[in-house]
Amino acid sequence: MPTPSLSALPIRRLTLRDLTACADLSENRGWPREEHKWGLLLTAGRGYGIDDPDGGLVSACVVTEYGPQDRPDLAAIGMVLVSERYARQGVGRRLMRHVVATMGTTPLTLHATPHGRPLYEELGFKAVGRAEMLRGRFSPESAGPGVSTRAATAEDLTSVLRLDEPVFGTDRTHMITRLPAFADLLHVAEEDGRIIGYAAAWPNMDTHVVGPLIARDTDTAKALITSLAARTDRPLRTDIDVRHSELIGWAKERGLQSVAFNAVMTYGIGELPGDWSRRFAPLTVAAG
Repeated sequence: MPTPSLSALPIRRLTLRDLTACADLSENRGWPREEHKWGLLLTAGRGYGIDDPDGGLVSACVVTEYGPQDRPDLAAIGMVLVSERYARQGVGRRLMRHVVATMGTTPLTLHATPHGRPLYEELGFKAVGRAEMLRGRFSPESAGPGVSTRAATAEDLTSVLRLDEPVFGTDRTHMITRLPAFADLLHVAEEDGRIIGYAAAWPNMDTHVVGPLIARDTDTAKALITSLAARTDRPLRTDIDVRHSELIGWAKERGLQSVAFNAVMTYGIGELPGDWSRRFAPLTVAAG
């Protein structure tokens, strides 16, 4: 039987049963396998993919929706991958067009690498900002920021959600409530018994990724990173909004190095909702 053309291969929903195939696709393109992250995205979001007739996946991506379930305020697109064998044959464009059409009037956002940005611009996405990826072993200051931090407890979750929604710009309870199981570390910053920031560190291959990082101000963000770093032997990785130049400079002084810049892009809205001044880093660039 002849192999069907790429354009005839159906796009289908992915589920957690496809986790290994998604990780294989990541590895095929030279990315880390990231099974832990794929697991979160496939359960909290919606995966889309195209099966390879010879086994595995031709292409995949994940969409994470935020806000009311019946009418999302925002959806983030991430993990857009095409197998090396089928690269530069329009597969990614077809998958993205399908996702954009499926989401209808829901505003979209994504983090684009320099390689992927031309495709997204062709589809109508606009760059509205940049994030700098930092990675390295964190060296603490002799005297850290004077902000009180501690490990979060189950009783803190309501306060964390109350803090998060106006900063992120819409409700993401389905993601934040997964943090205690997904992350190795979840810390809060507080003042006079009131939570003024929180951050998680979750395992990704040989690093701990710091995100989300929500804080009242830069000193609070510094204190949270310092608190998390003190409890891991792994290198840290995080993606910081470049408008937070003071935090980026401080992190580099502490041993983290610039790895890459990604464009923050939107479709259907001019700017991201929420308060960028308190939103320092995403949970993961794949989920906005």
